[in-house]
Amino acid sequence: MKKVLSGIQPSGKLTLGNYIGALKNFVKLQHEYLCNFMVVDLHAITVPQDPAALREQSEEAAALFVAAGIDPSKANVYMQSHVRQHAQLGWILTTLTNMGELERMTQFKDKSEGKESIGAGLFVYPSLMAADILVYNADLVPVGEDQKQHLELTRDLAHRFNHRYGEYFTIPEPYIPEVGARIMSLDDASKKMSKSNPNPGSYISLLDPPADIRKKISRATTDSGSEVRFDPANKPEISNLITIYSQCAEISVAEVERLYEGKMYGAFKKDLAEVVVGVIEPLQQRYREIRESGEIFDILAQGAERASEMAEQTLVDVQRMLGFITK
Repeated sequence: MKKVLSGIQPSGKLTLGNYIGALKNFVKLQHEYLCNFMVVDLHAITVPQDPAALREQSEEAAALFVAAGIDPSKANVYMQSHVRQHAQLGWILTTLTNMGELERMTQFKDKSEGKESIGAGLFVYPSLMAADILVYNADLVPVGEDQKQHLELTRDLAHRFNHRYGEYFTIPEPYIPEVGARIMSLDDASKKMSKSNPNPGSYISLLDPPADIRKKISRATTDSGSEVRFDPANKPEISNLITIYSQCAEISVAEVERLYEGKMYGAFKKDLAEVVVGVIEPLQQRYREIRESGEIFDILAQGAERASEMAEQTLVDVQRMLGFITK
């Protein structure tokens, strides 16, 4: 069975964009592949974190994975830091990575711009991400557009290792859904919906109360005119809202257009709010059950144990191929 690896950082609140672009796809993939889905807490500390906030956000993110429909009996859900092989292989791959490759990473340039002091962890982040993927010899990696460059480096490092030490690593392929992979901000459709946006009105948190969701959608930016028509080039704002409706209602974009032919933005946004609330309310109920029961800790422990078994074999193989003395 082919293997899938993906993860989400526990920095800030998970959003509707995370649900549509990632979690919703994770739920589908678990039925077809051997899946490892992790909360990437090691990546989170490449920038300073408040320990109490990191702990809470990590537990919150893991619980939301399960509340969104990931079945722990079908897919491994765990904390990245609970599987030590990620960091161990990460160091090995860092030694195979060239400075120039890391300097060209767009995300590093964006996050370090204008800062006097930059942590080394932020610089070598892509090597650890490569280890996350290669430690399971993953075949497919669900990634957003902003991570494609890192996946290309992962592929390069896999080729480099195979060339130097012998064929071993699978060359991973990106999994990018054609529709719904990138949900944009509610106040500016030229920017991705992001949990790190300082304007809370720009995103819908998966834990926002229904009243807040309705308010945010009613205030979402729309294009000039009033036609509910999907046209990303000329009507990016309403097209983004149509995509959200389509993904949450599980209907095609064309069907959304037909439903609102001749209707105004106001009626569309009112209905959109109810569609979104209809998806999020059951998720929030399940989330509360998971947190109150404490079951998430057993889920994380079991997921980490199964993931570690797979990762350990890879690590031992790699160490032997490098010439390390292994147990």
